[in-house]
Amino acid sequence: MPLYAYHCDDCDHDFEKLVRLSDPNSNTPECPGCQSRKTRKRLSTIAAISSGQSQSAGACVSSGPFR
Repeated sequence: MPLYAYHCDDCDHDFEKLVRLSDPNSNTPECPGCQSRKTRKRLSTIAAISSGQSQSAGACVSSGPFR
């Protein structure tokens, strides 16, 4: 199951949710803060940590679940 980041337009709460692709409510999950369905997916970014070597040496490490 993929993990998605969401934003609630009603209460301005950001949250993450594991979503099953077969779930009929996967496009608009309920906000855990106010139970609103006015939510939308957020664009997530990937953080990288450099060890001080040049990037051409392949020194970046992903902080995501796929290492």
